[in-house]
Amino acid sequence: MATLPPPDDSATAPPRRWYLTEEQRQVILAALSGPPRMTFEEFLDWADEDTLAEWVKGTVVMASPASLKHQEIVEFLAGVLSRFGRQHHLGRTILAPFLMKFAETAREPDVIFVATAHLDRLTPTYLDGPADLVVEVLSPESVGRDRGDKFYEYEQAGIPEYWLIDPLTQRAEFYQLDEGGQYQTIGPDHDGVYYAKAVPGLALRIAWLWEPLLPLPEDALAEFSGQR
Repeated sequence: MATLPPPDDSATAPPRRWYLTEEQRQVILAALSGPPRMTFEEFLDWADEDTLAEWVKGTVVMASPASLKHQEIVEFLAGVLSRFGRQHHLGRTILAPFLMKFAETAREPDVIFVATAHLDRLTPTYLDGPADLVVEVLSPESVGRDRGDKFYEYEQAGIPEYWLIDPLTQRAEFYQLDEGGQYQTIGPDHDGVYYAKAVPGLALRIAWLWEPLLPLPEDALAEFSGQR
């Protein structure tokens, strides 16, 4: 006589319980909840002067430390902008880390220039609104943000001029807003010199940026001092 199989009682059996460790539970909760959210005011309380971070729609975006070449270019451009702006009473130059706040984001550009007419946008801890000129020096970690999200944010915010400097490819891109509020590429002249619009009279020789030892800001400005 054939032996009947045992009855299938899986449908009525109690569900099998899986027990998680506390560490596993925290990992799952973090994955489900996503990045921690905070208001801009909470972000300001959380970040200190050395924090490399931006506030994007309630979340924190951390930045990686910069390379030596990155910092050398930042310091050079900030020095040129600062000296020229102060000499001719055109505005103020500020280096990162210093936030530039829009409605839903607060970015931390490498260098910002604020024209004299807009200095009332400066608060003790951030720029409340757009700068007149923004400089971002690219790194492998930041290239996507600088060419993508930030490019469109800066354009939409009405920042008149945006410089993108790439030390790895030795490429400098300069964008200026047209009458329709869109960025247009403005190249240097046939001598490799770029003339800023947001800082009238300022000239920048592109080859300076790729030199092993960048010139002193005062020496760079002296080359074009008679052209203003």
